[in-house]
Amino acid sequence: MNYNINEKGYYGEFGGAYIPEMLYPNVEELRQNYLKVMAEPEFQKEFNQLLKDYVGRPSPLYFAKRLSKKYNTKVYLKREDLNHTGAHKINNTIGQILMAKRLGKHRIIAETGAGQHGVATATVCALMGLECIVYMGEIDIARQAPNVARMKMLGATVVPALSGSRTLKDATNEAIRDWINNPVDTHYIIGSVVGPHPYPDMVARFQAVVSEEIQWQLQEHEGKTNPDYVVACVGGGSNAAGAYYHFLENTDVKLIAIEAAGLGVDSGESAATSVLGKEGIIHGSKTLLMQTNDGQITEPYSISAGLDYPGVGPMHAHLYKTGRAEFIAITDDQAMNAGLELCKLEGIIPAIESSHALAVFEQKKFQPEDVVVLSLSGRGDKDLQNYIDYFKF
Repeated sequence: MNYNINEKGYYGEFGGAYIPEMLYPNVEELRQNYLKVMAEPEFQKEFNQLLKDYVGRPSPLYFAKRLSKKYNTKVYLKREDLNHTGAHKINNTIGQILMAKRLGKHRIIAETGAGQHGVATATVCALMGLECIVYMGEIDIARQAPNVARMKMLGATVVPALSGSRTLKDATNEAIRDWINNPVDTHYIIGSVVGPHPYPDMVARFQAVVSEEIQWQLQEHEGKTNPDYVVACVGGGSNAAGAYYHFLENTDVKLIAIEAAGLGVDSGESAATSVLGKEGIIHGSKTLLMQTNDGQITEPYSISAGLDYPGVGPMHAHLYKTGRAEFIAITDDQAMNAGLELCKLEGIIPAIESSHALAVFEQKKFQPEDVVVLSLSGRGDKDLQNYIDYFKF
């Protein structure tokens, strides 16, 4: 079984590029060039240099002693929360801004939910002196105000998406519209492993630095390169794709994907795509998505703006369908409590997205000798108001 993308841009039956005619030149230009450009020694050198000196990589692989003791297993946290801008998103935006420059683009658009991708995009645009427009759902603008302020400070224009549920899906629709209208000078930095081919693969490759580091860091800690489990939260799925990437074909490493169950899988207020989704097309790729019987996209819900997406990237749809990854749905309550537990046990305040992944330890029993690596995809500064409101601090 192959878990990587094939030459046609599919993971098994999922993926492809289902796009309007108007977008074909943009996507095709990227598809024909992305692997070539990424392989150039000059590109690699600049990418790795920026990851090191600007982002602050490698991010630590931290043995969480008190968490491990409580759950009687070996828990390592991959500290993506320590990256510049506070999440894994910057790995991909650094890669894509270098790609955009090599393709001669000087206007950048992006979509954002939790705001972390928007901040990371605004950051690299400031770094490279390029115009930046970020589309963000009106509801997300309200619940992620600090990130909106950051984007504006970094010189980006933040455009509210006022249609539909006014969240991530709608911001993505607006960004795609912009791209159709500005095909020549604009590059669309997609923030997750979603969208038409080659985006899911390109984003996964830029995020693969995470699993690459895990291998040598684990060798230092445990004397072996492969963990028993890799755990990550999945909305679109970029942090999970990065954490899984170098382990995809090694079935000795078990993959666990944590989705947002919201108020409960059967509550009608959920974002657990693997449970509730069926095959369909969203934002240019064939994948699993939540939809009504006549194919209308169902509005997702999660307390976490970054997991509030009705679909999942095609790589993850394939991992689910083939059984390569185990998918677990975690409710708002379970996530918030797991996040608070990490604060009190390890002195680390996680993003609510990452808190979903941390809730795995209440749901699944690991063996004492298991090495469990969990992607701590972001820090909780952006979510402080949510935590305050939830726990009534």
